[in-house]
Amino acid sequence: MKRLFGMQDSLGAHSRPQIEKIERRLFLKQGLSLGAVTLLSGCDVTDAESVQKVLWRMSHWNDRVQAWLFDPNKLAPEFPESRITKPFPFNAFYSEAEVPKVDAASYQLEVAGLVREKKAWTLPELYALPQVSQVTRHICVEGWSAIGKWSGVRFGEFLRRIGADLTAKYVGFRCADNYSTSIDMPTALHPQTQLTLRFADQILPPQYGFPMKLRIPTKLGFKNPKHIVALFVTNEYPGGYWEDQGYNWFSGS
Repeated sequence: MKRLFGMQDSLGAHSRPQIEKIERRLFLKQGLSLGAVTLLSGCDVTDAESVQKVLWRMSHWNDRVQAWLFDPNKLAPEFPESRITKPFPFNAFYSEAEVPKVDAASYQLEVAGLVREKKAWTLPELYALPQVSQVTRHICVEGWSAIGKWSGVRFGEFLRRIGADLTAKYVGFRCADNYSTSIDMPTALHPQTQLTLRFADQILPPQYGFPMKLRIPTKLGFKNPKHIVALFVTNEYPGGYWEDQGYNWFSGS
């Protein structure tokens, strides 16, 4: 990521942690938004409280802009299977040795919030639903990407099946590894957003999210939760593990 107009070089070492936070949160596609630059002007970057207020204002402004630009009918690129990355990298906020072990026999997906049918779903019930596949690129906020084949249930179809309020603002997710995130309803209904149950035509391996992950090729990787155990539809902003630490909430790729 490019340094912010040479700002870090001109400030003392005591300001660098705050500047790094600015740089991380200003990362929107490939550059700074006009709103971010406007909000930055006049900010005392040596004052932590001032920086935090500006960072949140910039992040919320970027969320609104990205939501406005999002086309629910535009598809992310799909690739031939010959382009699949092998091996597909593991990525999480913990080591691969700490991947949670979820018991398939007792697993149930909890459904809550603004939905008509709040029954829990077992893995056999999920496997019995109509399945689709995609070969798409996973784009990580850290700067790397990888292509994989993912198969599962179109999330929009699942939401309609359970009678979700499709006019609600958000869908939130809780995971077996204590991760959480949330997405906007237009993204949830995008035709490529998928409740993923298989990777490379095999039952989803633990390191990639068994028993189920959300695959969203129109968003950055941290918006693709793994080991999902619960989802809920709501009009109250749910936040998320990284979002609550300052990462941009919308985070389109």
